[in-house]
Amino acid sequence: MQVTTELGEHLARYLDLSVNEAKVTASNMANIDTPGYRTKGFDFGSEIAKAFDSFEDPRSHLVNMHEVDGLVSRPDGNNVSIDRESLHLAEAQLKFRTGIALLRLENQRVMDAIRADK
Repeated sequence: MQVTTELGEHLARYLDLSVNEAKVTASNMANIDTPGYRTKGFDFGSEIAKAFDSFEDPRSHLVNMHEVDGLVSRPDGNNVSIDRESLHLAEAQLKFRTGIALLRLENQRVMDAIRADK
């Protein structure tokens, strides 16, 4: 038997997006020495708002990726900054940890409700 709540579904979407953010950041970091590579990213806030407004399967939600503007390019055309990407990775990790903590609290709330009903 699987018990889900609306908050649990929203937290799952939040966790999916935080993982996606970490993957994009890791891809940028992996391409730091690739000539001509342009840093990619997405707006986490607008993507989470779209995911929360959507009633479709959260895993089918496609993130609107774009090249990040305003970064300094090296002579080989690559504009990846390891400092920027390290900061983004740390932020993604914090978002993920926060989502996990909130999901644990939600699961505990559901379990408490089930136990109280007995």
